[in-house]
Amino acid sequence: MKNIAVIGAGTMGNGIAHVFAQNGFHVTIIDVSLSQLEHAVATITRNLDRQVAKGGITEEQKKATLANIVLDSSFVDGVKDADLVVEAASEKIDVKLEIFDRLDKFCPRTTILATNTSSISISKIASATGRADKVIGMHFMNPVPVMKLVEIINGYATSPEVTSQIVELSKQLGKIPCVVNDYPGFIANRILMPMINEAVYSLFEGVAGVEEIDTVMKLGMAHPMGPLQLADFIGLDVCLSILQVLQAGFGNPKYAPCPLLVNMVTAGKLGVKSGEGFYTYTPGSKELVVSKRFK
Repeated sequence: MKNIAVIGAGTMGNGIAHVFAQNGFHVTIIDVSLSQLEHAVATITRNLDRQVAKGGITEEQKKATLANIVLDSSFVDGVKDADLVVEAASEKIDVKLEIFDRLDKFCPRTTILATNTSSISISKIASATGRADKVIGMHFMNPVPVMKLVEIINGYATSPEVTSQIVELSKQLGKIPCVVNDYPGFIANRILMPMINEAVYSLFEGVAGVEEIDTVMKLGMAHPMGPLQLADFIGLDVCLSILQVLQAGFGNPKYAPCPLLVNMVTAGKLGVKSGEGFYTYTPGSKELVVSKRFK
């Protein structure tokens, strides 16, 4: 594989493009929004500058990485030569089904189609194509350039050959691949989201405050970040969406999202992306301040 297309220039998309480009792959980032494409390159450049400043890469490696990236707002042109497409669009099933239907039409028959979904069924996404054997989950963790894990999800029809290729490719990126099967939430979010939801319930029921809950999990369980802060970084809307997938997929009330989480998303308090969740976030400030609502 040499030519990689990444669908979506958001946080996950630009991180995935960064990692592929830094490892010598030719990457096309595809997004209908030109401003989003420009923002993606600016973000990648800043992250590369940070790596240079820390001595992780040289200035020449930074330039080579950026030279490996091209931008394209044309879906058809962007995927026509791709050996692998990694979809990193919004976590909505209708959006993904439409994208994979189009990918199946415009990509070469040999192209592997991967999705960065964190919870949506790979088999369901593959059903929009005529190549279910070549559809696979490639769930990167955020921030992509830093986090080592890639959760690789086999759909019902994913071929063993495709799985092997994606495992080896992940290793080429300096990642550690973990292969799992296609059930709601896979492994990462099947375990993580109930923990986050329980933390929100603990706050909702007045068992403890935001800082206390996060401190217990950081100091008691050696988590680098407390569950409420982590939820803010993931996006409370994303957490809610994944819990709804788990609840619908398993039909088990234990996955029902906490009413507080539902209310916060309804009110637009989504965490870092909106500037307020369980904490408030001021641009340029590293200080963590509990939202006034919870004081």
